[in-house]
Amino acid sequence: MRMLAEYKNLQLKVNEDLKQLELNIDGYAAFIKYKISGDRLFLIHTEAPIELQGKGAGSAIVEKAMEYAGDKGYKIVPLCPFVRAYLKRHPEWNDLIDENAARFIN
Repeated sequence: MRMLAEYKNLQLKVNEDLKQLELNIDGYAAFIKYKISGDRLFLIHTEAPIELQGKGAGSAIVEKAMEYAGDKGYKIVPLCPFVRAYLKRHPEWNDLIDENAARFIN
């Protein structure tokens, strides 16, 4: 399943001060904490407020993060278990996963 249609047109915000990718939905912000090192985008922790849980917000922000990584030429290191679970269900993003990602996980 791809992102819910209602989230398609939302813009991902890169909050460099807090080092998080943010998606504002209905006045609430879902986010992924990140770190950039060279051409690697480490996705550290995903969080959605309780008001958005079960509504596809987590999947939407991960998909937006994948689009962002692809647009910027980053390779993903999915440290976050939620992001890893998403990527297992969506192999279409496998080309964005850093070939050495496994050495950073665990």
